[in-house]
Amino acid sequence: MRLADLIAQLDQWYDPRWAEPWDTVGLVCGDPEQEVRRILLAVDPVIAVVDEAVAAEADLLLVHHPLFLTPVSSVAATTPKGAVVHRLLRHGIALFNAHTNADVPADGVNDAVAKALDLRDARVLAPTDGAGLDKLVVFVPADAAEGVRRAVTGAGAGAIGAYDSCTFSTPGEGRFRPLDGADPAVGRVGELEVVEEVRVEAVYPRALRGQVVEALRAAHPYEEPAFDLVELADVPGGPVTGPAPAATRGHGRVGRLGEALSLRVFADRVAAAFPQTAHGVRVAGGPDREVRTVAVAAGSGESLLEDARRAGADVVVTSDLKHHRASEFLEGGGPALVDIAHWAAEWSWLPVVASKLRERAGDTVDVRVSTLVTDPWTFRA
Repeated sequence: MRLADLIAQLDQWYDPRWAEPWDTVGLVCGDPEQEVRRILLAVDPVIAVVDEAVAAEADLLLVHHPLFLTPVSSVAATTPKGAVVHRLLRHGIALFNAHTNADVPADGVNDAVAKALDLRDARVLAPTDGAGLDKLVVFVPADAAEGVRRAVTGAGAGAIGAYDSCTFSTPGEGRFRPLDGADPAVGRVGELEVVEEVRVEAVYPRALRGQVVEALRAAHPYEEPAFDLVELADVPGGPVTGPAPAATRGHGRVGRLGEALSLRVFADRVAAAFPQTAHGVRVAGGPDREVRTVAVAAGSGESLLEDARRAGADVVVTSDLKHHRASEFLEGGGPALVDIAHWAAEWSWLPVVASKLRERAGDTVDVRVSTLVTDPWTFRA
């Protein structure tokens, strides 16, 4: 397959638009027109993995972690990152990474961690696919306000619990001056216009944002309607609008075990589910504490601890927890904590994407998963 075709497929599964704003994802080096016959999958783009790719005669090294997450001013071969790039290019090996864009979707990294622990009915812990509420605020001439209200509520806005068509209106005064090139519904080009207007407000599920705005624009008489879209904070106890589709994309997962376990037994299950590392499995909480509901956060999941608490988790499985945050969380009555190696958790995604690639490419591409442990902690004293 051409590298460009493989990238197009990977971007369908792990859309780069899903990556966090601070992240760097996609093709790092390589010619999109080159043919790919062998792929090596790994977590980290370090020189030992590059050596493995060279030995395997790979055409593409597909990794989870970015090579250039932090800016550099040089890719000279005398630098660690530069050495990686030079060795890859010298052997005609392309480098591609999918990072936070691979964390959030179905068949992504968080899903892989949840499946490794055999969690039942796992759902997204912190949605990023439009879950949550928005509020629409639109300013409309008084005589057209009812038509706009009906349009946006017909598109799904204004549903609160067992009620629909819920809006709030405030009268006011709109001022504007149409300029050359405008085609105003009210007023004349070059003249300041003052119009009796109404401010109309309504909440709606964020997933409906596109259709609500489309309905607003279609019903509004102005050429350039003025409106605000406000993302609302989470409501304690859940959303106040009517039923919305379950989130399919986001950070972390939370699900149930098939049976209740003690924290000690659960920790043993975690240790058996992931590749062994010098880091091992660290546990915070009483060993006899009962575990039924489990939250997982692939990679460094400290920011999701409160989401896990709100979701009713008995334990959170994640990586890179800091001393003070873990201590304060437990002292505050939070779930137990299981800290596993960052590399080991995210390695669980590699067989998943390898299987998807084999199914897509068939016998035309040889796909291999690196088992080289690249966790930076190498032994325990």
